[in-house]
Amino acid sequence: MLSWGFIGWIVLGGIAGWIASKIMKTDAQMGILMNIIVGIVGGLLGGWILSAFNVDVAGGGLIFSMLTAVGGAVLLLWLVGLVTRRRA
Repeated sequence: MLSWGFIGWIVLGGIAGWIASKIMKTDAQMGILMNIIVGIVGGLLGGWILSAFNVDVAGGGLIFSMLTAVGGAVLLLWLVGLVTRRRA
C-alpha cells in the first residue's frame, strides 16, 4: 500500500522539477515523469548539500522543503546541461 509520504514526494518532486525546468528553460524537453524524477533527485541533492553545511533540513517545513528541492533540481539541470553541452 502506498503511504502519503510517498505520494507527497511525487507531488513535491513534480512541482519542484517543473519550477526548475521553467527556471532553466528546459521545460519543452521534459515531460511530467522527468519533472518528477528531477524534482525528487534535486530534493535529495539539495538536502544533502544543506546538511553538509549543518542546516536542519528535516525541521524546515513544507516551504523550506520546496525551496530545497527546487534549488537542488536547478543545480541538477545545470550540471546535466554542462555534461551534455560538452558532449555535443
